Amino acid sequence: MKKRIPFLRKLRLLWELHWVKLACLVVMLVSLLLPVFVLSKIDSYQRLYIMALLSIFPIEAILSAAFFVVFLYWLHYGGGSFSKMNKAMVRGDQVNVHWDQVIGMEEAKQEAGEVVELLKDHVRVQQIGGKVLRGVLLSGPPGCGKTYLAKAIATESGLPFLSVSGSEFIEIFVGTGPARVRKIFKKAQQMARIEGGCIIFIDELDAVGTSRGADLGFGAQTERNNTVNELLVQMDGLESGRCNIVVIGATNANESVLDQALLRPGRLDRKIYVDRPGLEDRDKLYQFYLKQVKTDPAVDTARLARRSVWKSPADIENVVKEAALIATRNKRDVVTSKDISDALERIELGFKRRRKMNEEERRRIAYHESGHIVVTYLLHPTDDVFKASIISRRDALGVVYHQPREELFTSSRDRILANIKAALGGYMAEKLKFDSTSDGVAADFQNAMLQAHQMVWRLGMGNNGFIGDYEILLGSSMFRGASQGERLSDRTKERLNEETHAILLQCLKDVEGLLRSEDRLLERFAQELLKKEELDYDEIEAIFVEYGKQRIFPPASSPA
Repeated sequence: MKKRIPFLRKLRLLWELHWVKLACLVVMLVSLLLPVFVLSKIDSYQRLYIMALLSIFPIEAILSAAFFVVFLYWLHYGGGSFSKMNKAMVRGDQVNVHWDQVIGMEEAKQEAGEVVELLKDHVRVQQIGGKVLRGVLLSGPPGCGKTYLAKAIATESGLPFLSVSGSEFIEIFVGTGPARVRKIFKKAQQMARIEGGCIIFIDELDAVGTSRGADLGFGAQTERNNTVNELLVQMDGLESGRCNIVVIGATNANESVLDQALLRPGRLDRKIYVDRPGLEDRDKLYQFYLKQVKTDPAVDTARLARRSVWKSPADIENVVKEAALIATRNKRDVVTSKDISDALERIELGFKRRRKMNEEERRRIAYHESGHIVVTYLLHPTDDVFKASIISRRDALGVVYHQPREELFTSSRDRILANIKAALGGYMAEKLKFDSTSDGVAADFQNAMLQAHQMVWRLGMGNNGFIGDYEILLGSSMFRGASQGERLSDRTKERLNEETHAILLQCLKDVEGLLRSEDRLLERFAQELLKKEELDYDEIEAIFVEYGKQRIFPPASSPA
């Protein structure tokens, strides 16, 4: 038989389950009954006056709500401050960047030339049934000229040019991003009806075009998703197609971060990769920028190009501007090779800081850097030594600056071993000359051990038969989920670490043998650094020639 629950217990249970609703009900009843009670206690004239006044409140509430809705709609869709974008029309000929000014990107320039032809001949393309170009994606490292190339496309095609940044579409207010997308496309349509076409250039496209995802809170992701959706809709819009609107997006990020719907055919389907310039292009860039300043005719741009491996056009322009400032500071009328060399060193190595050191510290630093010079010059198969200094720069008390003679996109086993030996040169020089070392070898050890670790653990370059990338089997690897744990035994880790240590010991043994046999050369460089504090490429080369030394290129390593 079912047990009966007492009435008071039911009331208590009802209160525990629904106390919030009951409290709200009590408040509403009090709010309704209290005014009625108060009105009943006053005379009829005052009662009628108050009732007439209260009757106006609903009308005021309706008018206020209507005004708020109209105002909010105007802010988001009617050109209010939230969605407003002050982008004036810029004609293509006013951008004034021509093909002959686009230097250092010949392949990208050729691709862009095809884009210009398609923009000019869009009517003929439609007549034969082809699709008009809708979008172009410019990707590549920063400073390589993506914005410059987009301006050249606008100039050569003669179309108006609208330039916006991806971050301009992102705001904290809901609906602002999509509204701004609509505004920019509406303005482009107006220009296109007048000029026959328009180019919308979106710089840093990854700020607005990243892949859509679920909102994890506060609505930020939803707002970004809506902005991307609106961008996709506008690029597919019928008005954009009729008005010959072309979207050019530029990004430094990888294509994979962009939403795949943006990259499908019919949107940003034409992709142009703007890479860093090669040797010939760097030579042309130096010639172009040096023409803009007064330059000594003896400046060798080919040599500067060889020294500027992996420099972007923006980097080269910055070097020339810095060289002009150095020449002005030194009260010279023209920019010399030394000014450009000083500019390169200031940008890459940092400002000089002349610290007061005792003689023992200076000697130790001089021998340390001399060890780097000798080992790098005689054992490294790809790098040249461009500078050696015992003057402090940033946190380093001394520096040996070396880099490849040409662009290298891969590193062989011999090159990595040479990097390790070059890093250990300073340590061994200190040990041979002072019977002890200093904490100045910390950064060198870090560099050497990291490269040796990569050789064994990831690249299969050891001699113990381990082939594969063993780091992906670690639980802490970024390529695996944390819950999957490790799939690498302690014995395997131990053997891999032993092989790493064996590589370091063998490299150290080779460096020690070289420095012992070239003691006179090591001593000469140390004395030169103590006397001059800095040695340039020509001075370093001259000393090696004086001692009859040629580079010793290691033989090709046999397969492990």
